[in-house]
Amino acid sequence: MSRSPKADIRIERVTTKKSLNQFINMPRHIYKDDPAWIAPLKFERMGVLDKKSSPYFEHAKAEYWLAWRDGKVVGRVTAQVDELAQKHQGAGTGHFGLIEAEDDPAIFAALFKAAEDWLRDQGMTRILGPFNLSINEEAGLLVDGFEHPPRILMSHARPYYGPRLEELGFETAQNLIAFDLNIVEDFPERTQRILAKAAINKHLRMRPIDKKNLESELMLFIDIFNDAWSENWGFVPFTENEIRKMGDDLKLILRPEICQIAYWDDEPAAFMITLPDLNTAIADMDGKLFPFGWVKLLNNLILHTPKRARVPLMGVRKKYQSHVSGALMSLSLISICRNNCRDLYDIEQGELSWILEGNIAMRNMLLSIGCEEYKTYRVYEKPLA
Repeated sequence: MSRSPKADIRIERVTTKKSLNQFINMPRHIYKDDPAWIAPLKFERMGVLDKKSSPYFEHAKAEYWLAWRDGKVVGRVTAQVDELAQKHQGAGTGHFGLIEAEDDPAIFAALFKAAEDWLRDQGMTRILGPFNLSINEEAGLLVDGFEHPPRILMSHARPYYGPRLEELGFETAQNLIAFDLNIVEDFPERTQRILAKAAINKHLRMRPIDKKNLESELMLFIDIFNDAWSENWGFVPFTENEIRKMGDDLKLILRPEICQIAYWDDEPAAFMITLPDLNTAIADMDGKLFPFGWVKLLNNLILHTPKRARVPLMGVRKKYQSHVSGALMSLSLISICRNNCRDLYDIEQGELSWILEGNIAMRNMLLSIGCEEYKTYRVYEKPLA
């Protein structure tokens, strides 16, 4: 741990376009010697943080801060109050996110003082995070698996971040597990036998998403997801505008064959969305799309589908979750998306993330088909006395 000289740390709220640009660019020097870090596309970060255009701000408010020392930005953080989280995570629960800072306890302390003071002023009694900005976007702080680059819509961190938060009184609220699957290798024989029976089960059928009717398909996904996850830890429902924006943002990389809906007795009962890993395509772009980065991006995505993929969304309606039907649908969705990733797009690795640490049934199923638990993200909490 490095200790700072006794130089003043100044905390500044982000209020201008210039300071928002500084906020977005701030992590560059933190990760300059980290080969696993991938710079997010600047326009994408701007879309997440833009309070006028992001549908998140239809039900939430937030503030952003920068830490300055000796004329240099040395840290950043956000604080959020989400009306939907108040309903589903408990009244008085405020969030923090997008934490980045040099390895200096004084910087972390100054940033979180600003965030916590603002949350108290909003009437919050607990701080939970990190969420960038919602649990339905990038959730948790990476605490294990730093050597692996982040997949699409997942975050990265430095190993000292966790200890700095714990020094400030933060404790573990929940661990989120990311699983890695070698798509090239066949499933174990026992899994193949189960899938063979599922394939002839008269109650079960599956289909790819209809990209020509993407909006109605996304509304179906949100209906299943909000039912499937409603009793899970940390649940906050997607709104229609949020899922619509997600569709607009991701339609360029959606591949219908690896996004599937499962029906049980003709009821749409489960779904799985698999995305080619956009981070692979942008890894050498340094976050810049203009003036010519878009040409490289289109080439990387259209002509050369990335070799990695991630499953960011999956759900099975509650009434099926404790029955064999739920397990059959989950396993069948993973199987068909995996096969199509490999056979149609030459994708070699898949990440299924994230899975709650306490979801033992899903963790055991993923381990049984050859997945490896290779990353852990941690959500921290702290009372606001």
